[in-house]
Order: sequence, then structure tokens, then C-alpha cells
Amino acid sequence: MPTPSAPTQLLRATKCFANLDEEALCVLGAHMSRVSYAVGDHLCEDDGPGDWMLVIEQGEISVMKHDGDGEHIEMAVLSKGDVAGEMSLFSKSPRTADLVAKTAVAIWTLTYEDLDTVMGQHPSIARGLLATLSAHLSRGTSLLAKLMARDIDRRFKVAIFDSKRYMETALLKANVNNYSLRFFKDRLTPRTAALAAGCQAVCVFVNDDVDESVVETLATMDVKLVALRCAGFNNVDLQACQRFGVSVVRVPAYSPYAVAEHAIALIMTLNRKTHRANNRIREGDFSLAGLVGFDLHGRTAGVVGTGKIGVCTLEILKGFGCRLLASSRTVKPELAERLGVEFVPLDQLLAESDIISLHAPLTPQTQYLIDGAAMDKMKDGVMLINTSRGGLVDTRALLNALKTGKIGYAGLDVYEEESGTFFEDFSDRVLTDDVLARLTTFNNVVVTSHQGFLTTDALGNIADTTLASIREFENGAQGAKLTHAVQLQT
Repeated sequence: MPTPSAPTQLLRATKCFANLDEEALCVLGAHMSRVSYAVGDHLCEDDGPGDWMLVIEQGEISVMKHDGDGEHIEMAVLSKGDVAGEMSLFSKSPRTADLVAKTAVAIWTLTYEDLDTVMGQHPSIARGLLATLSAHLSRGTSLLAKLMARDIDRRFKVAIFDSKRYMETALLKANVNNYSLRFFKDRLTPRTAALAAGCQAVCVFVNDDVDESVVETLATMDVKLVALRCAGFNNVDLQACQRFGVSVVRVPAYSPYAVAEHAIALIMTLNRKTHRANNRIREGDFSLAGLVGFDLHGRTAGVVGTGKIGVCTLEILKGFGCRLLASSRTVKPELAERLGVEFVPLDQLLAESDIISLHAPLTPQTQYLIDGAAMDKMKDGVMLINTSRGGLVDTRALLNALKTGKIGYAGLDVYEEESGTFFEDFSDRVLTDDVLARLTTFNNVVVTSHQGFLTTDALGNIADTTLASIREFENGAQGAKLTHAVQLQT
């Protein structure tokens, strides 16, 4: 058996490796390297490459994250015997925080390559190590979680993911109950879920990924509320939430006017070609060729989905003097009487409408509601507007329909693969999504970056409703007892 070394003794006292036998500890310790850092030194950076794990021998390390303003905040402090970067041993996962030496620090490191060597030479040790680390990670009781749980800030804490300045401003203004709001620019994913450690709730948006593994991690850290700051909830595994006892709330009607008015803005922009006219004028071209539009008055407008946003859209289109068609799960006689809306089957709406605006939720039943077959049923040159969810439209089929002229205009505030692109600045990078890049080359297509909700009124309503739901939860309401609960349909 190899001779025990300093790192072996350190590993022996570390809970993460407590279940390994002496031989495994010695072999592992023999592959570790000692590194020292002075106060203020950066050991690694958030989103930087990760290919090594560390165990602290002496000193303290600050775990730092950027807030929404780009400032660093200290999320936790690691000290002797603490471990960081375990996942880097298995997948070279990017770092999820900055590690900065708070005092003079000595650490022992194990690299991805060294672990690979150990696993190749000592299969039995590899199995034990994998089992130990797997158990350590799956429990979700990482050191970060423990330290955050001991945070001296005893206020109710909310981790807000995919944070942007405009939403932070609204939430802070609405935070009359003085909750500890912790803003993260990162989207919620399996890799970033640990950032919610020590919080009682997470607040997420449309592109956060609340899948089963995320829900399990949140539940293990005693995060029992997922607060969506949007109406849709297709990105949340509701079955997992029910199984792990995690409540889910949403904002069902932050401002139907905001989204409906944005849909109309897309209609008017495409019809009267104001986007093209503006570009011409800026270049000194005052000609009108190619800018001919049509009167909305007397045209047939079809609205798919008659929830609050769909109804607002119908009301505005009524003001233009359009003939109104609607396709919905339920017929609403009040709309037929008040606005003259004709409730018709979807196929009829597709066949008769000059303008089609989508306002249905994304569910397994509505995925690709507008596919190639649906587009074939439409009038030639129809205008298609989508301000709901990208997955309602088969984008590749849309490209084909645009090329053939079947679709004469497309206004998209959502896109089925928008996650990771929308809300971000790609002006100094290459757009690698070929489908989205192709869409932007059509002069009869207008794409906006999911901004339909982006009005001061809507942001204020989102913030108020979200924090009101959190207040209900803090006062003991759970599951269906929450006013804006989202639950599995039975």
C-alpha cells in the first residue's frame, strides 16, 4: 500500500472522501499538487474553464458572483477541509463562481487528467471515488449550500435567475417586505442551481430550465417555491415539483395590453414597412418603391387563443375595422356579442384569415400547431404573428413558406430555440444559429427579442404579483392554496 501523504491525511478528514478506503486515499493523494495563493489572488473565474478540484489545507477562499450591475458579491467562504470544483473532475464543467483568496491560502488540487489516470490504473478505486462523489453531489449538500444556510442575513431570500437591469429595478421598487433579493445573470440550469443555496424561493423567466434534476437540487436545498415572472410554464417539470413538494406560481396577467399592443406593432410594421422606410431615410433615400401596404379595415384577422392577451388583440383589431375570427378551446359568447367575433375551427381560420396572430400557450398539444401542413391551408401571402411561444411554429417550415411566398409576412417576438440567444448581446459575436440567421435576412420578416412584455406597466405588475405570491408562501400558503398556483392538470 502507498505511504500516506499530507494530501491523503487531508482527504481522510474531508467528508466528501470519507467513504474511500486507505488505499484509494493514498493513490488519490499521490496525484495531488500543493499550490499557495496570496490575499486577493484569483484561483478561477466564473464561466472560466474548469478542469481541477481543490481541497483547502489552510486559509479562506471567497466564493464570488456578479450581481446584475456587474459588481462582485460574496456568496460564501470556504475554509480548511472544504472542497470546490468536484464536477470539473468529470466533465470539465465551466466554473460557476469566482474563487478569490480571502487570506493566504494553501490548497491541494486534483486535475481532470490525473483522475483519468487513476481511473485507468485503479478501476476499483475509480468506482469507489465515483460512488463517493456521486453521493456527495446528488445529495445537493455542497459546502456552498451549507454556508449559505448559515448566512447571518435572516430575511426571506429569493434567488432571481436570468436577471436583467430593468427587471431588477421593478422588483426592488416593489420589495415592500424587504426580502433579500439575490440577482444572478445566469439562467437557472442544472449547472447553476446550487446558486440558490440558502434561499427559500427561486424566481425564473421563460428561458430558465426547471427540469427534474433542477427541482431535485432545489428541494434538497430546501428551496420550496418556484416563482415564474411570466404567464407560461412550459419550462417547468410540474410532475417533479409535485413529487418533491415544490410549489409553483406564475404571473397570469401582468399586462395583456403590453403583449397585444406589441403584436399590433409587428402587424403595422410589416404592413406599412416602416422598418424599411426608416432605414432608407437614414441613407438619404426618400423613394417609396416597394413600400406599398394595405388597409387593415375590412381585412380578416384570425386570433388563435382567446385568453386575456388574445381578447386584447381582438379588441384592438376591432378598432381597425377587421372581420374577426377566433379559434379557442372554448367558445365565448360574450366576445361574439360584444366584438362580433366568429368562433371557427382552426382550419377555417387558417384558410380565411389575411392576418393570423398566435396567443395560445405552449403545451404538448400545441407544439408546432403551425407546421407545414397548417401553412399549406393558409391564403397565399398571409401575415403570421407570434408573440406567445416559439414552439407554436415549426420554424423550418416557416422558412420554406417564406421562400415560396405562402407566408407573405412574419412577425416573431418568440423563437423556438431562443434560449441562450434572446435577451443577450451578440453584436460582437457570430450568430451560430443558422435558422435564426436565415430568418433575419428576409425583408418581410421582423424579429424582436421576446420584448412583448417590456413596458413599465407590465414590469411593475410582474414584480407586484411575484412578490405577492412570495408573501403568501412566506405566510404558509402552499400548492393549490397559492392564488396564482400552477399545478398538474388531472
